[in-house]
Amino acid sequence: MTPLLTINLLRVLFVTFCAVIGANISSALIGNLWPGLVLGLVLGLVVVLIDRLLKGVSLRLFSSATFGLLLGLIFANLLMASQVLRYQSETMQWSVRLIVYAVFGYLGMMLAMRSSRDEFSLIIPYVRFARETTQHEPLVVDTNVIIDGRIADLCAAGFLSRSLIVPRFILDELQLLADSREPTKRERGRRGLEILNQLQGSREVELTVHDSTSEDVDLGADARLVRIAKVLKARLLTNDYALSQVARLQRVAVLNLSDLTRALRPTVVAGDEIDLHLVKEGRESHQAVGYLPDATMIVVNHARAHVGKTRTVVVASALQTTAGRLIFAEFKTAPRKRRFRANRFEALSQVHFALRHCRSCEESAKAARHRPTAFAA
Repeated sequence: MTPLLTINLLRVLFVTFCAVIGANISSALIGNLWPGLVLGLVLGLVVVLIDRLLKGVSLRLFSSATFGLLLGLIFANLLMASQVLRYQSETMQWSVRLIVYAVFGYLGMMLAMRSSRDEFSLIIPYVRFARETTQHEPLVVDTNVIIDGRIADLCAAGFLSRSLIVPRFILDELQLLADSREPTKRERGRRGLEILNQLQGSREVELTVHDSTSEDVDLGADARLVRIAKVLKARLLTNDYALSQVARLQRVAVLNLSDLTRALRPTVVAGDEIDLHLVKEGRESHQAVGYLPDATMIVVNHARAHVGKTRTVVVASALQTTAGRLIFAEFKTAPRKRRFRANRFEALSQVHFALRHCRSCEESAKAARHRPTAFAA
């Protein structure tokens, strides 16, 4: 039985209990159970409606409001004990007393709910509440983060919160992917479920499956994630850039692993020496290509003969493209023969281009010389 079904069952039992109690009282007082039955039903439904309206109120907020109400009533009682209205009539004293208690009670609740934990130490000096640091705030995880798999290593290393919240619809989405007929989707879904099982078995992580309410069914997956994070006052962990922007617009704290990857990307400038493994040939006839650990491509000139080997290269320049950074490098100590051949090839290319240019100029002059001139009649 899901928690939502349990809550609805308790509400039905409470309304039924109120109706039965009202019927018994009415039958004992006036001999007719129907007025009491109707009154009990109305009272039970009103209480359930108040419960629905207080859905977003947490136990911490309710405790703060209760504490503020008690303080307000104490101050109101001290004020009324001064007998400032002793010469007034009983009606006036009752009216003023009611207004003073209501105003001080309201102000006490509002001040308490707006106050932080540390501010309570001014009233209770010897009590210190444990500070809830950002690192221990719960994290609501997205599907792509679970499938990515790096979350397990980050939690094991202590860089993320120990409390992870997986919404029920995210778990259903992973199960749907795992049962898909397409091999790619099936592999992604099974990988996500394996990561969740690994996190659940870890001692450093507290994994919780959150059951959302029926009101969120009509919303999209991204909207439901943002809503759950707002209700639980948790941070959202995702790889989706659009979801991150939407959540930040709604004042929800977001941790994007892509932003973390970009922040941890090593900075490579001209002149840096890198031990690079050349994995394939480049676009030009003399180029070879290697990759940094963050998948940044490095193109090494005059290195095609060294494909499959690890060589020390020197960064020459870097170019930012739409697909990412593209870095050009040269050998730290290039072989002389290879450098001579490259220089000779470049010189021959320049001579060939000059000869073609001169030949085209001669042909243009010859054509202009033999072109018939038009005379006026």
